[in-house]
Amino acid sequence: MLQPIENNQRIDVLDYLRGFALLGIILVNIPDLLRLDIPKTSTDIIYHHFLLLFVEGKFFTIFSFLFGVGFYIFISRAKAQQKRAYLLFTNRLMLLLVMGIIHTFFNSGEALKFYAIYGLFALPFYKVRKEINLVISLILLALTAYFGIKAAMPLPLILLGLTAGQYHIFEKIAEHRQKIRQFTIVMFGISIVGLLYQWQYVPEGNVQFNELSEQALAQHVTNVQQFSLIGLQISPFVSAFYVGLLMLLLQYPFVKIALSPLQAYGQMALTNYLGQTALILLIGHQFDLMNTTAYIHTLWICIGIYIVQLLFSKLWLTYCRFGPMEWLWRMGTYWSIPPFLAKR
Repeated sequence: MLQPIENNQRIDVLDYLRGFALLGIILVNIPDLLRLDIPKTSTDIIYHHFLLLFVEGKFFTIFSFLFGVGFYIFISRAKAQQKRAYLLFTNRLMLLLVMGIIHTFFNSGEALKFYAIYGLFALPFYKVRKEINLVISLILLALTAYFGIKAAMPLPLILLGLTAGQYHIFEKIAEHRQKIRQFTIVMFGISIVGLLYQWQYVPEGNVQFNELSEQALAQHVTNVQQFSLIGLQISPFVSAFYVGLLMLLLQYPFVKIALSPLQAYGQMALTNYLGQTALILLIGHQFDLMNTTAYIHTLWICIGIYIVQLLFSKLWLTYCRFGPMEWLWRMGTYWSIPPFLAKR
């Protein structure tokens, strides 16, 4: 029987980053889950533009990258303990694929199945030199982002995360703090330029299409398309800035303590990701919000879900070693029943 790899050397900054990514993912998913129409009021339009500028495409980028980092860590630790690393990771991906397929019935925009499929494609790259992986991942990311192929972007992001694992970036943060600071400043500068360029194409809200001339309509369509495309093109830079900034902030003990619920939130990322869908649909149907609520109201719903899930995650991990879905995922990976309760 395959035995579990012990998890006593967690790189806690990765949990913080996963938790942070989840905070943004729900903001993008909730309008589709509640089947909302395009925003019409000025408040809704402003909030929608905020999402497109600072959230859309940015947090799934972080999550995909972190999946690649976790991919490297899992296989490396399995190989170090002379486990059947590739078999274990394949088991893990197959279970993720099943969960993703089931989740699709409730959330058409779910991403787990893509991570599972792209993870299989990325598996051979574990043995490739880190310099080659870096070049391949950056070229593929540049191409998919430039042409706006969002569905294909997780593959190069997973490869980039794998490469980050090969370079041991997250294990030597204090040692490379100055380089991380410089990288973050550069990403901030590029992000600002990109966002200003994107803003030039911001589409007008609440357009009366019947009153537009043919030329004005064509310009509006162009603005909508370019605004979304540029947002996707610059998303890797904005995401990199978010990641770099959070990594630097977490070097201060008081920040780590203040954000400790975020660590638990990220440690139970699978449970909370699936739980977001369940809570949104439950709230939407229970309070008759499907197709009816305003865009800005989704923000307050998300804040409520944040509070519930952050508190639940912190409390759960006080008594249990893994989140419920993480425990099931682990059990299916190793074909054994892992310990459930935390050591007291």
